[in-house]
Amino acid sequence: MSGVPFSDAIFPLYLAPMAGVTDKSFRQICKEYGADVLVTEFVSAEGVFRRNQRTREYLDFDEIERPIGVQLFGADAEHMAEAARQVVDWVAPDFIDLNFGCPVNKVVAKNGGSALLKDCPTLATVAASVVRAVAPVPVTAKIRIGWDADLINARYVARILENCGIAALAVHGRTRAQGYSGEADWRVIGEVAQSVGLPVIGNGDLFSAEDVARRRAETKISGAMIGRAAMSAPWIFRQIKHYLITGERLPPPSLSERWNIILNHCRAQVGEWGVEEPAIRSLRARLMAYSKRLPEAKLLRDKFQHVSTVAEVEAIACKHIVQSESSALHPMSLVAI
Repeated sequence: MSGVPFSDAIFPLYLAPMAGVTDKSFRQICKEYGADVLVTEFVSAEGVFRRNQRTREYLDFDEIERPIGVQLFGADAEHMAEAARQVVDWVAPDFIDLNFGCPVNKVVAKNGGSALLKDCPTLATVAASVVRAVAPVPVTAKIRIGWDADLINARYVARILENCGIAALAVHGRTRAQGYSGEADWRVIGEVAQSVGLPVIGNGDLFSAEDVARRRAETKISGAMIGRAAMSAPWIFRQIKHYLITGERLPPPSLSERWNIILNHCRAQVGEWGVEEPAIRSLRARLMAYSKRLPEAKLLRDKFQHVSTVAEVEAIACKHIVQSESSALHPMSLVAI
C-alpha cells in the first residue's frame, strides 16, 4: 500500500485535474487505460456555495470513475468548508482536493490557487476548515513548489498541510511564475516527500514510463500525477504500469486503436451534451492534442479546426488510416490527407 487512503494501487497513477480537459468523457478514457485515481476539473467553491447550476455540472461523475475526488478552489475558509460539505452531500466523492497550485491570473487575483502559497495563514485556515467540515472524508491538496524563484516554500507549506490533516499532497515541480515553462524541479519534490509523513504525489514533465520510473527511484514519492502527456496519449497509464512491473516498454496502440479512442471520445461527448455540433466544436482543442501522436499531424490539425459532427471526424479517420497504410506499403508516396 502506498498509504494513500483512497487507492489500493501500490504506486497510484493520478490523472491531473485540467480545466477544459478532464471532463467526464476524458476521465473515463484514462480510467480504461489504467489511471488509478481521477480528479474533476477545478470547481469554484463560491459557485458551489451559491448553488450555481453551471458549477454543479462540473461535479458530475459515474460510479466507474471511483476513486475520484472533486477539486475546489477559493480563499474564503467558511465558504470553502460549506462548499465541500455540499459537494459531499450532493455527489459523495471519495475525497475532496484543494487547489493551491493554479497559476491562472483570474484565480490568483481572487487570492485562490497558487496565490495562497504566499499567504500561508489563509492557506492553513482553508485547509483545516475543509478537513473539519467533511471528516471522515479524506482531503488532499495540490501545490506548486513556490510562488517564484525567490519564494520556493513547498516543504514549509507541506508541513502546514500535514498538520492541518491533509491526507495526501500532489506537488507540481514549477513555481507559479514559471507557469508551464521551463523544467519541473524534481529536487524540490523529493525534498517535500522526505520532509513529511503523508503521501506525496509527484507531478511535472512526466512524459513517458521511463520518466516515471526514474523519478520514483530518485525520490520518495508515493505516486505520480500525469497531466499534459495524457492529453495526447491517454494510454500512457497502461504503458507506465507495464514498465514498472516488467521493465519493458509497451508499444503505443495501433493507428486504428488510437482513432477508436478519438471517435469514442467524440461519441461520448455528444452523449453527454445531448447536441452534436456544440459538443464536437468543444472538442476541437482536444482533437488537436490527439493529433500530436498521429502521422501527418499538421494536416490533421488543419482539418480538426473545422469539424462539427462525428461523421466528419469518422471520414477523416477512415481516409487517414487508408493513406497511412498506403504510405507504409509505398514509403515514397506523398498523398495529401
